Amino acid sequence: MYIEDLKFSLWADFIEREYLENEFKELIGKKIINGATSNPAIFKNAILTSEAYKSQLESLGGISAKEKYEAVAMYDISKAADILRPLYDAGDDGYVSIEVDPFYCDDAEATIAEGKRIFTTIERPNVMIKVPATEAGYIAMEALTAEGIPVNATLVFKKEQALACVAAFKRGSELCGENVDTVISIFVSRVDRAIDTILEKEGVSVALTGIYNSSVIYEAIEAMQLPKCRTLFASTGVKDDSLPAHYYVEKLLAYNSINTAPIDTIKAFDTNGKREKAVPVSHELVEKHMQQVASAGIDLDAVLQEQIDDGLEAFKKAFQEILEAL
Repeated sequence: MYIEDLKFSLWADFIEREYLENEFKELIGKKIINGATSNPAIFKNAILTSEAYKSQLESLGGISAKEKYEAVAMYDISKAADILRPLYDAGDDGYVSIEVDPFYCDDAEATIAEGKRIFTTIERPNVMIKVPATEAGYIAMEALTAEGIPVNATLVFKKEQALACVAAFKRGSELCGENVDTVISIFVSRVDRAIDTILEKEGVSVALTGIYNSSVIYEAIEAMQLPKCRTLFASTGVKDDSLPAHYYVEKLLAYNSINTAPIDTIKAFDTNGKREKAVPVSHELVEKHMQQVASAGIDLDAVLQEQIDDGLEAFKKAFQEILEAL
């Protein structure tokens, strides 16, 4: 736990083989991070740019591109899980996430089968299976948690998505006979990047919509009071140099939550960030800002849906580029 009083955790949104052997262990040892996440884009950059994967890939022979990808990705996830295992055993998170094939986002049965296969193959209890928050995804979330498999619901931009995830986790936990560790990943900064240029021209405060939207969703999740289900704030790196690197971590500090961020963002927060609860934001502030967003001619619900669609396509594109390169 990074901040014990808030039950707040920091997870690293990064996986790469040499990093796991060095800086990852250092950050854990210094009690800066206590978990990790990955996605197809992260693995794409790691596998296609790092020399650390070359010898393993050369030894794999004539298997399919997806089998090659899974071999290297599962190796890294297994290594991360082993490094994090003492934290898991101590009840201090210690989870690492791996995403199912993004092309299965609308296929519940394929997602369920792959999630079970990945979890069984890696054979570590502190691995979370990442499932996109789609209609098929909700079915898969229920089925996987029913098997006692920890799940990370990803690409959440709307309150309706989050509530559907909680409902799926609740049904799955009831079928399992015990509460299963789950997280709901709300994407933040992408919302601001999509609309801040328009807001600035209209004289509306920027770099707030994603935070306020996330605050509303966080409150909805907490209100459901499902044991072992937590909010995870994702997409918290800063692309605008006018903002402090740790902006989206500091502004999203909330009780019983997690923030998964790039390494540089985590270091900036550890060095300069305030450790004061910032979420939930007052309803009055949220409502006032959202009215200003609407007055600027922005249909926020349409923007959020576009971000969901774009996020799915981005993960599919990254995954396809890995397969083509392999």
